[in-house]
Amino acid sequence: MDRLRVARKQKGYTQDKLAELIGTSRSTLAMWETNKSQPSNEMLGILSRTLGVSTDYLLGNDPQISKGVKIPVLGRVQAGIPIEAIEDILDYEEIEPELAETGEFFALQIKGDSMEPKFSEGDVVIVRRQPDIESGEIAVVLVNGDCATVKKIIKHANGISLVSSNAAYMPMFYTMQEIEDLPVEVLGKVIELRAKF
Repeated sequence: MDRLRVARKQKGYTQDKLAELIGTSRSTLAMWETNKSQPSNEMLGILSRTLGVSTDYLLGNDPQISKGVKIPVLGRVQAGIPIEAIEDILDYEEIEPELAETGEFFALQIKGDSMEPKFSEGDVVIVRRQPDIESGEIAVVLVNGDCATVKKIIKHANGISLVSSNAAYMPMFYTMQEIEDLPVEVLGKVIELRAKF
């Protein structure tokens, strides 16, 4: 069951968290990880689904967990009026290793309807961390140091506009001075959407 420990750590779970998710005690999980006891076939299935690996992997028959690179979903983002950015890790998403080599990535979950129809509440966006983007691209922007929002950025000579896809929401314009004073900071470029059904 050494692979159980590896899969748990790759998923980012503590023993306490995984035990809670699968409905067992931490001590039972610890015994599985140290080969002092074995999970039942039913529990093996629950473990594989929770950790996103095959039962064959846990049993030592499959050499790989995954070819992808896991990145954290840092928290919900209000795709509307900005709300406080939550730094708790909600989940993990997987990206291709080739993509992961091009920079530092994180994921954020959409809340609100201002970016509909393309981005809906509950969707997850994959973001490459970078301090600037081209005009017309979609970014995760931090306003006032603690409010994150997903918007299209339009650059002007005297400032920037954060533009919603939903026409019911007016663009938010910030002058160059406001960008410095508030501040308005680009956290990264949205490069992929993971729609949830």
